Amino acid sequence: MEYLDFEMPIKELQDQLEKCQIIGEESDVDVTATCKKIEKKLATAKKDIYKNLTPWQRVQLSRHPNRPYTLDYINAICGDTFMELHGDRSVKDDKAMIGGLGKIGDQSFMFIGQQKGYNTKTRQYRNFGMANPEGYRKALRLMKMAEKFGIPVVTLLDTPGAYPGLEAEERGQGEAIARNILEMTRLKTPIITIVIGEGASGGALGIGVGDRVYMMENTWYTVISPESCSSILWRSWEFKEQAAEALKLTGTDMKKLKLIDGIIKEPVGGAHSDRAGAFKAVQEQIIAAFNELKDLSNPDLVMKRMDKYADMGVYKE
Repeated sequence: MEYLDFEMPIKELQDQLEKCQIIGEESDVDVTATCKKIEKKLATAKKDIYKNLTPWQRVQLSRHPNRPYTLDYINAICGDTFMELHGDRSVKDDKAMIGGLGKIGDQSFMFIGQQKGYNTKTRQYRNFGMANPEGYRKALRLMKMAEKFGIPVVTLLDTPGAYPGLEAEERGQGEAIARNILEMTRLKTPIITIVIGEGASGGALGIGVGDRVYMMENTWYTVISPESCSSILWRSWEFKEQAAEALKLTGTDMKKLKLIDGIIKEPVGGAHSDRAGAFKAVQEQIIAAFNELKDLSNPDLVMKRMDKYADMGVYKE
């Protein structure tokens, strides 16, 4: 287990507990009472730390190297029913954007999401979860296929942003994202969107227009990363914590601003600390959202979705 800087008190208590248990196993000394005291302290420390996380600490948790990624969720939720589909029928298959058909129970869904890597080799293979234009065009192709066959769409957002390279711009990165946003607003099938990690800029929004939009508890969703915001405003990354606070990027902030529909609670310690619990919470939210949307007619579905986004940012003095 890897620990973040603010989790070091938990690591110290965890190490103490492990040493105490080893002493008990290797000697005749009864350490039961001591272990129970440490366990109690550990539970209290976890509760205190994770109850009062700052926006920057939530950003750190969203990037935790052990945090589950899109394919982890899909494989856990769909099992062996998931069939990945490839290519945009124009340029190539973007490995940073994955999609395909899968089932939850008897209901089919089209799953689409950004995929990051676990080590240096797979991070390069997945381009660090930063999709090229062909990735967004592949996503749109799959959404159109889902619409044709009346299959609901589930999008899982986890990207530091769309790939900003010259070749991506040459192939129409901005147009591809804008086209997706346009087409998703009028797609005649339910769209359920969940931010499972980083939700940065147009890279996330390119597959983020949904009838129901949810954020996991330790994720963020905003126009720019705290580091980039800090470098623009203060010409330094040192003010990233202040930037994270000012950007109002957490689920609580987004819910208060009526930009998302709900927050999916994570296990104590984050999704990586109890993967099975995180997978179950996401699956239950997908089913609940689908049950709310499945009986709407296509015209009502599209009208409600358009109204939802048209109302964002409206205020009265």
